Amino acid sequence: MKQKSTLKDVARMVGMSTATVSRVLSRPDLVRPSTREMVSKIVAQLDYQPDVAARTLASKRSYTVGCVIPTLDHAIFARSTQALQTALTKANYQLIIASHEYDPDIEFGAVKLLQQRGIDGLVLVGTDHSPKLWKQVLEWDKPTILTWSCDPRLSSIGFDNEAVAKTAVAHLLKLGHTQFGVISGTTKHNDRARSRIVGIRKTLTEAGLYLDKDCLTEQVFNLNGGRDGLQELMKAKKPPTAIICGNDLLATGALLEAQRMGIQVPRDLSICGIDDHDLAEAIIPGLTTVRLPTQDLGRMTSNSILSAIAGESIASQTLLPFQLIERGSTAAPPK
Repeated sequence: MKQKSTLKDVARMVGMSTATVSRVLSRPDLVRPSTREMVSKIVAQLDYQPDVAARTLASKRSYTVGCVIPTLDHAIFARSTQALQTALTKANYQLIIASHEYDPDIEFGAVKLLQQRGIDGLVLVGTDHSPKLWKQVLEWDKPTILTWSCDPRLSSIGFDNEAVAKTAVAHLLKLGHTQFGVISGTTKHNDRARSRIVGIRKTLTEAGLYLDKDCLTEQVFNLNGGRDGLQELMKAKKPPTAIICGNDLLATGALLEAQRMGIQVPRDLSICGIDDHDLAEAIIPGLTTVRLPTQDLGRMTSNSILSAIAGESIASQTLLPFQLIERGSTAAPPK
């Protein structure tokens, strides 16, 4: 049987100390590219396989990060999580993912299980968490980072969700719309959805307008939710000429339903989404939306959690930029 190569074998072949080789393997982002390339070449040549158990025992780290997201069924979370996974992999960390489908008890159980597995850090979405979960992570001796929204109790990387919604409203106001409708995702256990509604209401109030009760509907975050939402809004006493949707899937569903109902977009009705999903550019007409840099969110979260695990200080609050992407689904209201 072929004898297994060791870290000392790699160090001897490459002409470096075992500490340097170990650093290259555990935190390649902290060493020079030439050093990484040299070590990687010898590791491949010797077919060196790190002893994970020994590595964990020696470093008191598991080289894993936990990430608990609301759902695996939304492309918007998949995009940021994939970016997080890719960046962590480059640093030789493994991401362990769990979802809770907006159920606080399931989320608490998932976090507790991940902590019991010895993860080195934790990533959560949003600020809506049960009191027992907040207590659990605040008393934990390892780092937790919030994403998508910000809260002063934990380091956070996210968006000003009120401002995101205000940007969409401002665009439609500029076009001349005064009768608005909103297709929101479910607001229970979802601070992002609630904040966006607040942003919409505030901006309309500043413009001397009001969002009628029958012009706001909450739906499941998918195409059918958008279809159902449009049907509901079109039954209002004063149907809207402009609709803001909580994400691009809702907006796409609304646009498709409008076409089915014979409502021309944007001549009869303007529709604006949030996210800039791939669908936004693919459908006809193209969807006006507020682009959120979700891949940047994943990469920045990876950098922050790795720095925190290493004992380095990280920013307490980071708000990422966003921008309106104007396409063919919005125009001036019908005369």
